[in-house]
Amino acid sequence: MVGSSNPITILMVEDSEEDIELTLRGLERAKLQNRIWTVRDGVEALAFLRHEAPYEAAPRPDLLLLDLNLPKLDGRDVLLRIREDPHLRELPVVVLTVSESEQERVAVRAADAFLTKPVNFEQLAKLVQMITDLGWSIVKVSRASAEA
Repeated sequence: MVGSSNPITILMVEDSEEDIELTLRGLERAKLQNRIWTVRDGVEALAFLRHEAPYEAAPRPDLLLLDLNLPKLDGRDVLLRIREDPHLRELPVVVLTVSESEQERVAVRAADAFLTKPVNFEQLAKLVQMITDLGWSIVKVSRASAEA
């Protein structure tokens, strides 16, 4: 399994404790040994990514799981700021939301993937496996390209 032999660092930006717990259980159940960090709002997310207080020692994530409906700074604004930042713009971002509307998809077209939050545990485990494989592949390709 890709995730078990090559763990990646995931930053999850989510304000729902229930969704965080489901994701952590999904990672555990899928036997993925990724390092996952969580922050609760968009302001914290940008501070983490930019290594601002209190996240000066935070690792650079290989993959960002981003909820759209966040307190303080909306997920759409977080994504826009990431894509405008030359140090962050290549970060793979997977947007997680409960909405399946086409308007929502258009609003987040700068994301690498758009996934509707699952409604049950089995779906979540599959979702997390897919995200982990996607993130690892993107990171592997971009790192290889940077070294060339």
